[in-house]
Amino acid sequence: MPEVTRDVVLDKLRTVRGPDMEGNIVELGLVSDVFISDGKAYFSITVPADRAKELEPMRAAAERVVREIPGISAAMVALTADRKAAPAAAPVQRPQPAGAHAGHAHGQRPAGGAPAKAGIPGVGAIIAVASGKGGVGKSTTSVNLALALKANGLKVGLLDADIYGPSMPRLLKISGRPQQIEGRMIRPMENYGLKVMSMGFLVDEEVAMIWRGPMIQSALLQMLREVAWGDLDVLVVDMPPGTGDAQLTMAQQVPLAGAVIVSTPQDLALIDARKGLAMFRKVEVPVLGIIENMSYFVAPDTGKRYDIFGHGGARKEAERIGVPFLGEVPLTMGIRETSDAGTPLVVSDPEGEIARIYREIATKVWREVSAARDDKSRAMPNIVFE
Repeated sequence: MPEVTRDVVLDKLRTVRGPDMEGNIVELGLVSDVFISDGKAYFSITVPADRAKELEPMRAAAERVVREIPGISAAMVALTADRKAAPAAAPVQRPQPAGAHAGHAHGQRPAGGAPAKAGIPGVGAIIAVASGKGGVGKSTTSVNLALALKANGLKVGLLDADIYGPSMPRLLKISGRPQQIEGRMIRPMENYGLKVMSMGFLVDEEVAMIWRGPMIQSALLQMLREVAWGDLDVLVVDMPPGTGDAQLTMAQQVPLAGAVIVSTPQDLALIDARKGLAMFRKVEVPVLGIIENMSYFVAPDTGKRYDIFGHGGARKEAERIGVPFLGEVPLTMGIRETSDAGTPLVVSDPEGEIARIYREIATKVWREVSAARDDKSRAMPNIVFE
């Protein structure tokens, strides 16, 4: 079967009528760059912001006709708003706490507040693991935190939200493609008792992802809402580094229970970590605490400790801004070796010192989530009709 090209997809999209049935979406200049990988087509359609809901059938029609192309197994199509059509910025929505009443979870408007963000069916709490910069061990921390939460008795899922650099297939030694089940839903991959979803399962490792913001947003929301997560106590989300489109999508459209910030001790990393902290606070997502990763190094031959990146900077930063300090994770050969091998220390050496540290961090994280949930419940008294 010949390879499907961008021009083939655009020709097919010329059969989709534009808004108000005038022209077609290609000739009207509404279609973004088309990206094709492994039989899947990705693109967005630009529409006026105030007509996005009304034009959903146009998006669905575009998705349908592209999926009819021989050689295309799936299409990921997003509507992106034309900001010139809606100059007023949308207000930031207050995150819906985990464990909220079902009515709120389905988008009803609480009294006196913004519309609540839709939760993920069956998922009790969603935690973002973030960092201000790359290279601080955030993905390794996310994996071991998720496994530690499971070791502490919770049902846990893990979403790899790093579209450009997905690492969960390697860190968890998972290969293959997810299976599609009823409707648009897909079954998450599994290993070590975790349910896992990553763009790395959908696109070959060598493929360069060159996406703009609307495509990132669409991909993230589909991996969240069109995956059969089942019943989970917590979904851990490994965020990409920085404060870009993925972070804003998660903060503004998903009811995050809170965010965990990962940093190394040195000043440069802490400067970037502060940006992540500031972003989550600005969009009213609770910061559950800070983890100091690569906190120190203990030489395996002599047992001597070396503070390679300094020490204690993250703890001092947590105290300065008034958020919990969750713990110190040392830099060890074992963490590096087991990460490369896809056998994280929490499962490969569950009785070891590093596994104990991660389990203690997981206990503190879950305590913060539970406390935030209780505070929210106390702030919203039940109304009793007599």
